[in-house]
Amino acid sequence: MTLHDNQVRVCHLFEQLSSATVTGNGEKHKHSDRLKNVSKLQPGAIFSCFHPEHLEEARHLYEVFWEAGDFDDFIEVAKEARTFVNEGLFAFACEVAVLHRDDCKGLHVPPVQEIFPDKFIPSIAINEAFKKAHIRPEFDESPILVDVHDTGNILDPEYRLAYYREDVGINAHHWHWHLVYPSTWDPKYFSKKKDRKGELFYYMHQQMCARYDCERLSNGMHRMLPFHNFDEPLAGYAPHLSHIASGKYYSPRPDGLSLRDLGDIAISDMVRMRERISDSIHLGYVIDSEGNHKNLDEHHGIDILGALVESSHESVNKEYYGNLHNWGHVTMARIHDPDGRFHEEPGVMSDTSTSLRDPLFYNWHGFIDDLFQEYKNTLKPYDHGMLNFTDIQIQNVTLHARVDNVIHTFMRENELELKYGVNLGHARSVKARYYHLDHEPFSYAVDVQNNSASDKHATVRIFLSPKYDELGNEIKANDLRHTAIELDKFKTDLHPGKNTVVRHSLDSSVTLSHQPTFEDLLHGIGLNDNKSEFCSCGWPSHPLVPKGNVKGMEFHLFVMLTDWDKDKVDGSESVACVDAVSYCGARDHKYPDMKPMGFLFDRPILTEHISDFLTNNMFIKDIHIKFHE
Repeated sequence: MTLHDNQVRVCHLFEQLSSATVTGNGEKHKHSDRLKNVSKLQPGAIFSCFHPEHLEEARHLYEVFWEAGDFDDFIEVAKEARTFVNEGLFAFACEVAVLHRDDCKGLHVPPVQEIFPDKFIPSIAINEAFKKAHIRPEFDESPILVDVHDTGNILDPEYRLAYYREDVGINAHHWHWHLVYPSTWDPKYFSKKKDRKGELFYYMHQQMCARYDCERLSNGMHRMLPFHNFDEPLAGYAPHLSHIASGKYYSPRPDGLSLRDLGDIAISDMVRMRERISDSIHLGYVIDSEGNHKNLDEHHGIDILGALVESSHESVNKEYYGNLHNWGHVTMARIHDPDGRFHEEPGVMSDTSTSLRDPLFYNWHGFIDDLFQEYKNTLKPYDHGMLNFTDIQIQNVTLHARVDNVIHTFMRENELELKYGVNLGHARSVKARYYHLDHEPFSYAVDVQNNSASDKHATVRIFLSPKYDELGNEIKANDLRHTAIELDKFKTDLHPGKNTVVRHSLDSSVTLSHQPTFEDLLHGIGLNDNKSEFCSCGWPSHPLVPKGNVKGMEFHLFVMLTDWDKDKVDGSESVACVDAVSYCGARDHKYPDMKPMGFLFDRPILTEHISDFLTNNMFIKDIHIKFHE
């Protein structure tokens, strides 16, 4: 079969998954022995990528898929599992298999927003789509269009950030990242190690928090306050999302509720987890499952901590350090019905494809990032000798756009196809129309003087950070690093003398360059034998830069060149698919940068003003981001 034929077979596994007819647990004796342990979670239940029992069942299923003899066998066992396995659990396990099986290279998983549109589009729009689909005459084959309307108003201060938190692409990215880096991934079982997986968990989520703070400042709001007290009353949130597979919904959270013990975790246990992690950070070592000390050194400490805090398979001691990150999501998702007496569904915090919609996600991850920053604060600050690139001097940086050094942002209309995820009774196109933040294309021009007599290879690192805080005060250097967002990182060659390095925003090492739709994949559009689904991991391109404001919000554009010959990792130049390497690494290869993720903003900065921190190979350009209503 051709690559296109196989792609169509993969797509059919996910088509109208929420509406699929499943037999449930009572029929499990009719299924093959290799699927006998994957029907614990009832069909229709909301699958959680954070609950240990759900994850364990999903791990078992994706290992069954992994062990399938060949591609045909994988498709057949997946088709069988689809008939009785929980829909969300099936999608998670099947996507992990497609992403990692060698015979699936070149194949794509359809976008999760088209598989489960009910996780991204408010229930009122889904209901309107059902109504329009059933009253449209059969002979009328024109597309049906429904509008996505606001689900809040200005009485809720957090409403101003709804466009960002509820962005379809951002939430889809979070779901997909946790499939590329599942917490249950066992490198020994798969004979594939995901390099610096714990550090990637830290850095990707740290960048999400930094981006959120940039959006808050863009909207005249104070920076996010991290969760810090397990007894504090929490703000409410209403997601307005249905759950088609069960006919229920993601539960809202009323204002003022506090975390409560669940049947499988006590809040006091979570407090103890935090204390043990914090104590180990300040002692400089963690204790593994055999009682040995493992140092949190500057090269591996953040990777060890990332695995420990997430409680991935590679945690050095799950029994002692627990599962802090995941249990936080679960307890917050069930805060409204902790003992299950009302049979309420969990809230959006239980699901990686919906949790970013909730303001509490950012408070919680601010708390998690504070633990990582505790560790970073124990490291020696970088001195000029560690930062300088001999003979290299940046003379100027210009951001080219419609107006130089000004990026214009705006809201753009987009449409999401519903027919592949929802059974509307016919095959006609039904789309939900929504709006998302976008920006004009732009490019960087970096003027560099190479004062040596030979060519130099450089890594270009570009960051963006707000210049002023919520009170209008200039943000000090050490605080800037918490709001610094990575825009790009790439290699360039510098000849002796003057060089101008040009790079387009579309080529960013952070963003996903393109994601084929369900329709594209069924028609063979976007397939490439030399690529793999790993390339579909990355931050969406439209929110690469923050919104800014109507006056033109001032930002620092920070550019640094480092010595690529010292940064490079053996074999990294041969990596074919590094679409969004900064957040997603590279498939089956080491992370192609020796420096810590977020370098140089990953350690304390001792100077008060960022300009006092610069070496010749750094440059700061003040730019403006202007939002057009």
